[in-house]
Amino acid sequence: MPRPTMHGVGWLTLLYKELLRFWKVSFQTVAAPVLTALLYLLIFSHVLEGRVSVFGGRVSYTAFLIPGLVMMAVLQNAFANSSSSLIQSKITGTLIFVLLSPLSPLDMFAAYVLGSMVRGLVVGIGVFLVTLWFSPVAPVQPLWALAFALLGSAILGSLGLIAGICADKFDQVAAFQNFLIMPLTFLSGVFYSIHTLPPFWQTLSHFNPFFYMIDGFRYGFFGLSDVDPSKSLAIVAMSCLLLSALTLALLQRGYKLRH
Repeated sequence: MPRPTMHGVGWLTLLYKELLRFWKVSFQTVAAPVLTALLYLLIFSHVLEGRVSVFGGRVSYTAFLIPGLVMMAVLQNAFANSSSSLIQSKITGTLIFVLLSPLSPLDMFAAYVLGSMVRGLVVGIGVFLVTLWFSPVAPVQPLWALAFALLGSAILGSLGLIAGICADKFDQVAAFQNFLIMPLTFLSGVFYSIHTLPPFWQTLSHFNPFFYMIDGFRYGFFGLSDVDPSKSLAIVAMSCLLLSALTLALLQRGYKLRH
């Protein structure tokens, strides 16, 4: 069994292909998610501004909402990039050319996940720049925000690869998105502080890894969070390592790839 080591710069070619893939249709892959996030901001800030208190009133609701929307865009688009790329390659039969190339499992993992991270971060930056018009906020702890953005996009890029590996058609990837990624994202505290929830739902939120990504990223903006950011960083980093190891194992075995 081959070891997951990187060979040469072949993975950079695959990464370049992944970057071109989403950038050539940037109106759909970048502009559309930015518009969706903007609509969320307009609707929720208009309805709930002045009615919802967060962090004891130290942060306005609109400002509170912006980091959550930015991180949500990063996560969802990182997942969409790797999952759609892999399932499209499987269905069209072009994946065989990747498998026949002298690329190791680690090469493939690096190219797909890094491509997903770039798309997620590009969309996140776009959302942040657009929302500055409504509430100018700047990270007070930028390194914390960057760490959670990088780890979060890597986690969702890995999850996207797992979904693409396990799925045989687009419907199965869509089910993964609709029944796992979307619920975990919307229940992670993007639109609310978990301290506004009843005790049962507060406890349940602590079992959602997406909550720690959103809360830690928001800490980078305000220096305020619902849980200790060090705890969030440890949980997110561990999740990234475990999912990366699982994804590499699936790639190394060729699970549902070598038909």
